[in-house]
Amino acid sequence: MNHTTTVIAQEDLTAQAAYCAKIRDYWTQEGRTPTAFVDTYGCQQNEADSERIRGMLVSAGYALCDGEEGADLIVINTCAIREHAEQRVFGNVGALTHTKRRHPAQKIFLCGCMMGQPHVVERIRKSYRHVDGVFSTHHLWQFPSLLYTVLTQGKRVFSTQDEAGNIAEGLPVCRTSPLKAWVSIMYGCNNFCSYCIVPYVRGRERSRRPEDILQEVKALIRQGYKDITLLGQNVNSYGKDLELGMDFSDLLAQIASLDGDFWLRFMTSHPKDASRKLFDTMARYPKIAKQFHLPFQSGNNRVLQAMNRHYTVEEYLSLIAYGREKMPDIVFTSDVIVGFPGETEAEFQDTLRLIEKVGYDALFTFIFSPRQGTPAAEMPDPVSKEEKGRWFDALLQVQNRISEEKHRSYIGKDYRVLIDGTDGDLLTARTEGGRLVRLPGSQDLIGQFATAHITGCTTWSLSGHLV
Repeated sequence: MNHTTTVIAQEDLTAQAAYCAKIRDYWTQEGRTPTAFVDTYGCQQNEADSERIRGMLVSAGYALCDGEEGADLIVINTCAIREHAEQRVFGNVGALTHTKRRHPAQKIFLCGCMMGQPHVVERIRKSYRHVDGVFSTHHLWQFPSLLYTVLTQGKRVFSTQDEAGNIAEGLPVCRTSPLKAWVSIMYGCNNFCSYCIVPYVRGRERSRRPEDILQEVKALIRQGYKDITLLGQNVNSYGKDLELGMDFSDLLAQIASLDGDFWLRFMTSHPKDASRKLFDTMARYPKIAKQFHLPFQSGNNRVLQAMNRHYTVEEYLSLIAYGREKMPDIVFTSDVIVGFPGETEAEFQDTLRLIEKVGYDALFTFIFSPRQGTPAAEMPDPVSKEEKGRWFDALLQVQNRISEEKHRSYIGKDYRVLIDGTDGDLLTARTEGGRLVRLPGSQDLIGQFATAHITGCTTWSLSGHLV
């Protein structure tokens, strides 16, 4: 693994912009506007990467479309975090043989985290001959030159070398929402949790310079964005590699001090690096949404140690208690893995007890999925899939009850919400804590903050009316 951080030189980025111009000229000579479809799997970081891919495609003269059929170019941005996501990708890529048979000139590219795994790339090379190009996350900034090669030379390209440490500033962005924006503040991860493939496919931690982040956020505020989320595999590690004396809390404070009416969010946090200073900063600045996604993964200390998480249940609960002391209405969400190798039913019961004790508004729940190349994939795993499935169902039953109880506590109260879309005849909105609200009203209100009076709830959402 390459551990060196490289800031891509401006002349190299200018060269990629020149390739966008060459692609535009190519299609001008063809006498038409080409279409492109970008399909994204996985996390918010993948979504942010796809926005840059779309930005480069628009710069290259492509019109974006909503499906594979008839598209001149298909880009699939993949996720490697779980086996189910990988199998979906392989299934969908296999099905593209039919669209390409109907449209022989169609070009297909695969990118994202799966393409950082050598065994996956080799499988694509040998068994998916209809795929024209492959590039890993480290080579995203080179996409225009790779696409130009495929278009003009008609040969397959694979750009997956281990160049893990780059930061490319100034890539064009085509955002999918006029209200909500992702802003990557850092890339990669140094934690090497025993179950996680991310450090191997996205490289080591590297932070963007604060002035570049502030410039991007200021532009978003000027453009009218109301909900801005700072992204990183572990945002709490921000700045450690820059040696500027600035940590994540300091960056949050700078952004939250900017003029404008917006909510500022962040994800994801690692409990071992989450500090009381971070909670103090959240409490101090009204623009920082009182929502905290703090993955705990397991409620048992032995399992946490086997996961290489570097905190205990007691330390985690201490963070939760301090956050609620500073912000009584804070919304906590989390991730949990069921059936980690060697986990016993008694240890799983510890996880249920932690969930009951914390009372999360929502959980993202997963059954353990072995990832080739990670330590956990080699651990003895005697518990059957059926037993893990029973544990998983028990966890969902507990969390669904808690979520509904939490939501019932909203009824009869007023909340500031951001109206962000529609669902049938109703408007949809989000509270500061990220809870979904459905309510009647004019579509002219989309994009505005408003006050909602909550009158009802389900396990997963709230309902009400505008005050």
